[in-house]
Amino acid sequence: MAQLDFFSVPDFHLPFGNSKHPQAARANNEATSWALHHELVTDASEQFAGIGFGHLAGRVSGEVPYEKIVLLAEWMAWSFVLDDQHDHLIRTGELTAWRPVTDTITTYLATGRTGAASSRPNPLVTGFIDLCDRILAGMSEVTAARYRAHVPLMLGSLDQEAGNRGNEGQPSVEDYVLMRRHSSQMLPMMDVVEAGLGIDVPPHIHELPEFQALVAASVDIISWGNDVFSLPKEYSCGDNNNLVSLISAWEGCSLSDAVRAVEGRIQTRIEEYLSGKDRLFRVIDARGDVDPAVRAVVSRCVRSHEDWMIGADLWQRYECTRYRDERFAAGLESAYIRPDLVSVA
Repeated sequence: MAQLDFFSVPDFHLPFGNSKHPQAARANNEATSWALHHELVTDASEQFAGIGFGHLAGRVSGEVPYEKIVLLAEWMAWSFVLDDQHDHLIRTGELTAWRPVTDTITTYLATGRTGAASSRPNPLVTGFIDLCDRILAGMSEVTAARYRAHVPLMLGSLDQEAGNRGNEGQPSVEDYVLMRRHSSQMLPMMDVVEAGLGIDVPPHIHELPEFQALVAASVDIISWGNDVFSLPKEYSCGDNNNLVSLISAWEGCSLSDAVRAVEGRIQTRIEEYLSGKDRLFRVIDARGDVDPAVRAVVSRCVRSHEDWMIGADLWQRYECTRYRDERFAAGLESAYIRPDLVSVA
């Protein structure tokens, strides 16, 4: 395995503006309290709050009402616990405990019921149910259908990540990029933001190849940037679900050179995003049957993706302690991890 030399995260030169909701810090505190209430976290709550999910929510949500910021921050808090607890099970070889949790979540998402009764449901499940009910209540039928589709894909991608651990399961760069669009957990979060903003892109526009290409570019830019920020932790614990590590392995270059390669890929992807945005609106305008109000909705959706790209970058650089934490950089589990969380009956 290549050695990880000291490196600084490059400036990815994202050509977008950003502003943060003035009550983002309050939302961070409320989301932390929500996670404690649901027993997703019981120790090291200050370290957990240092992730800054409320700050991220405040950067990517535009001008939505404060309660929508809190809801998104709570979903993000749940998502971080989900990711970290799944990583814990990979480390301890206890992945058989994961399936009942994800099966219950997907069953509830599809039917509104959890299936088999439990005397004490798992906190990941009870937290999801609380969030899911409130999220779906604020969504249109079209957006809700996308959210219902995105969550199982997100959960399935975590299974793919587990299979990729170790040299035997090392994915190709191309396969990893496709998986990362879901393991980033971005798509359900984007659904929540769009619902909060009242964005309801009609299916005939949403399904355009040009629209889908723009979404993919946005998620790639965010995900690949995150892979650079999170490289020390993932390298230290032997996790090869990272674009930098994979480029280093497949191309036989140093990790520092691979960081520069990812930086170059991000710059190319930004150019593709900008040209893709122009192409999308040319296609829409050429149709001649798109209502101006629908075009305005698409424009607001595109701007939301730009808020995500720059907002996620600024959050990781300035407001999130997760990637600067000594335990994280040493490849250790976070102090707030509950080893018994998934096994709670």
